[in-house]
Amino acid sequence: MGQAMPQPGLRPFLPADTPILAAIFVASIGELTGDDYSETQQAAWASAVDDEAAFGKRLGSQPTLIATLQNSPVGFASLKGADHIDLLYVHPSAVLRGVGAMLCDALEKLAGARGAKSLTVDASDNAQEFFLKRGYVATRRSTITMGDEWLANTAMTKTLAGAGASGAAT
Repeated sequence: MGQAMPQPGLRPFLPADTPILAAIFVASIGELTGDDYSETQQAAWASAVDDEAAFGKRLGSQPTLIATLQNSPVGFASLKGADHIDLLYVHPSAVLRGVGAMLCDALEKLAGARGAKSLTVDASDNAQEFFLKRGYVATRRSTITMGDEWLANTAMTKTLAGAGASGAAT
């Protein structure tokens, strides 16, 4: 019992990651959102990865970071444009191990390096508390249509510290 928990690592997305990231996406929705969304809403949401090639293309078209534990992917996040978190998903087995925070920290730094003064996210109801604790502020409630289902989310924004500062070490 004296072993230390392995620390998460971070690396860029590779096209070969698509199947495991699709599985993380589905597992995250299926196991972590049941208190906020019905089974039919979850199924509609998870169907976004039914076309795995399109999902991989989406991930490859924007900066996407992979969180790993012992070299196995356990989460991922992507930045749309310079200032919007498009996706942030963590496998249920890796929740509360710093994976989501590490991914969010990396996207915040990346957005700042790209000149963004703030970062936005459309947070699912179950993710809203995570973003509130990180200093994001709710700006509006909205719903999106996925298949025949409506899913509520909250647009949130965070002002980035030192945004646009130049000369940062990489």
